[in-house]
Amino acid sequence: MSAAQPYAGLSPDTVLDAVERAGFVPDGRLLALNSFENRVYQVGIEDSAPLIAKFYRPARWNDAAIMEEHAFSMELMEAELPVVAPIVCDGQTLFLHDGFRFALFPRKGGRAPDLEGIEVSQWLGRLLARIHLVGARQAFAHRQRIDADTLVWTPHLAARDSELMPDAIRDRYEDLVGDAADAIDDAFERVQPTTLRLHGDCHPGNVLWTDAGPHFVDLDDCRSGPAIQDLWMLMSGGEAQREAVIEGYEQFRPFDRNELSLIEPLRLMRQIHYAGWIAERWADPAFPAAFPHVALAPWWEQHCRDIAEGIDLL
Repeated sequence: MSAAQPYAGLSPDTVLDAVERAGFVPDGRLLALNSFENRVYQVGIEDSAPLIAKFYRPARWNDAAIMEEHAFSMELMEAELPVVAPIVCDGQTLFLHDGFRFALFPRKGGRAPDLEGIEVSQWLGRLLARIHLVGARQAFAHRQRIDADTLVWTPHLAARDSELMPDAIRDRYEDLVGDAADAIDDAFERVQPTTLRLHGDCHPGNVLWTDAGPHFVDLDDCRSGPAIQDLWMLMSGGEAQREAVIEGYEQFRPFDRNELSLIEPLRLMRQIHYAGWIAERWADPAFPAAFPHVALAPWWEQHCRDIAEGIDLL
């Protein structure tokens, strides 16, 4: 395994052997699922339902941070919240095989939520409030925080130093990121939001809906931050829909409406982080195949325009 191509040695046989060593008997069926940061597979199990095996990207999180993710997931599940937590095998949730750390999860299907629906939005708001009640019980010790240092300055270095970025815009990009970070810091200083443990990446793709209701998946980016971080990406249907999310939320936990002013700073952080994330992972063959447009100058020019527009909105 190399830092540039961390999954080069993760063959189908390696995946099946890893699951078998964890105590299960694969039946040979293996389906790669859509995931870029980690590698995720559906693995068929003899005389049982398939499992989901997640192989963590080497060197991204240390063991303590992964174990906090698992512990938070299980704490939420024990609170009877619909969160997919890792399977415990012989008292363990994190395993090591052939240099790869991995975890196993039950397979849970579903469809994207209808965010236009008021009842759906209220339901999601209620569940997120209950997740945050659990998240407020204690603090993370090893997970990252949602702030400009983590989600702006660090990823911008990967983008700035990447061969993907055209030389002609490098200085302008550097200036824009500096202005963006200052504006984001100012916005957080004005609001001074309460920090709690969060899902961290609560976009519609991480909420699966069934006839029984929603469940939340993929806490790989769980972090410390303001409550609005888990709400804003689900507020996509206009003012009435946004109010429905908040109404549902406030049935279980107070919501500080001053945090609504953090939506644009959070959106801007996500845009800057996204570019740095792709640049940092570019040597992984999955990234050029999935994001070929990022290798073109017009994409970076548009990225700079997006940052400038985000700053104007702040």
